[in-house]
Amino acid sequence: MSAAGTATGVLPGPGLAGKRVLVTGGTRGIGRTTVLAFAEAGARTVVAHRTAGDDARTLAAALAARGAEHHLVAADVTDGQDAARLAEECREHLGGLDVLVNNVGVDGHSKFADLDEAEWHRLMDSNATSAYLVTRAVHDLLADGASIVNVGASVALRGRPLGTHYSASKAALVGFGRALSKEVGDRGIRVNTVAPGVTATEDEPGAGLPPQLVERLAGMTALGRLGTAADVAGAVLYLAGDTARYVTGATLTVDGGI
Repeated sequence: MSAAGTATGVLPGPGLAGKRVLVTGGTRGIGRTTVLAFAEAGARTVVAHRTAGDDARTLAAALAARGAEHHLVAADVTDGQDAARLAEECREHLGGLDVLVNNVGVDGHSKFADLDEAEWHRLMDSNATSAYLVTRAVHDLLADGASIVNVGASVALRGRPLGTHYSASKAALVGFGRALSKEVGDRGIRVNTVAPGVTATEDEPGAGLPPQLVERLAGMTALGRLGTAADVAGAVLYLAGDTARYVTGATLTVDGGI
């Protein structure tokens, strides 16, 4: 077996076989790789995505080819009613949840002086409010000892020019997770945040970015490369699994030491 261990390049986390998992934003990028990694680890998944299309169809086919138990749900998780409907789908198909991955999110670039309210709310709703709505909707479905993993961004901890709204929305997840961990810890439920740096949505670091930008960003990291979705998925599976059973309220940066 190669060092990567699986087709997605992620070593399955221990104790995930048979676990009931919900991943939002799970048909593309980090979410898709995370779903496939959970499937390879033997988990049963519900995958939330906003729109139907090739991404959803090809993911369903990939999961079926692995023999993985799965169910895809089209839902707008920035809407409370859709989040509640998603929770009912989890109840019907899984009976409860052992892992929730709040992965859905969007990016945005704007000078602060030009940042209008609609763009501010678009990012806050997608990146922060969605985590609140979904977590609240599935709260009663979470088993004792469950794990909640929020996918944030390392810029939440250092800021990014032309991204005040993005940085703020991802920073909100850090506070959300830290505070929630103190409310649900008495049930053994853990809440953590993964904070990726610049991450390619394909296997090749920097895929789709101008070569000069890839070189500049990679040069800012301690490891000399950009991240991949598999790098982030590995951190998610670690936090979801038994080896992280005493880790809660934490923010795990996966940014190559940028």
